[in-house]
Amino acid sequence: MSDAFKFDCELRKRAGTGGSRAVRRDGWVPAVLYGGDKEPVNIKLRYNQVLKAYQTNRLIDVLSIINVKDTNEEQQVIGRDIQVDPVKDLPMHVDLMRVDAKTRVTVNVPMHFLNQETCPGLKAGGVLNIVRHEVEVIASATAIPEALEADLSSSEVGDTIHISAVTLPKGVELTITDRDFTVATIAAPSAMRSSESEEGEEETPETEVINEKSDDGEGDE
Repeated sequence: MSDAFKFDCELRKRAGTGGSRAVRRDGWVPAVLYGGDKEPVNIKLRYNQVLKAYQTNRLIDVLSIINVKDTNEEQQVIGRDIQVDPVKDLPMHVDLMRVDAKTRVTVNVPMHFLNQETCPGLKAGGVLNIVRHEVEVIASATAIPEALEADLSSSEVGDTIHISAVTLPKGVELTITDRDFTVATIAAPSAMRSSESEEGEEETPETEVINEKSDDGEGDE
């Protein structure tokens, strides 16, 4: 909880396009707060705080806290959606969901690959091919893992890393449970692939020559 991002928050009196524009001109980002046992509320968040959270990937699917002005109330929330300017890539509107320790949410969690510097396959020139940069899980809203970790310390060239090799934190469940899906592979070095390809190309002309001789023989008879 000490690492949770905190946003200054005020109630937003005007809704609609005009109200949102006015909010943005004053240095805020319009938002909607919903969930729990309360009705949705129009709010606004400090623009610089939202921008920082957005640029550091600590806005969506991450536990945060909003400080509601004049109420001395702190509410735990999770960002569920954000609208951004398609040209400037700046936050325009945010949807926040109220949560507590009993709330379970479906979120995307980043994959981290440990011990790449000692991975035998990578040291041999292999390439880490990440199939899934994120994995969808179900977790407590107040205990969302920052990342899932896969250990590459014994992975060789040609190995496939499946999700079963990842130890899930307590209380975290996968949304995909019907298969042991791939999160990454250690691909062969390009030089090795080129060498194998060249060897295959060298064999082809020999076969063609033999076929040509066989055809000539049949023609002479």
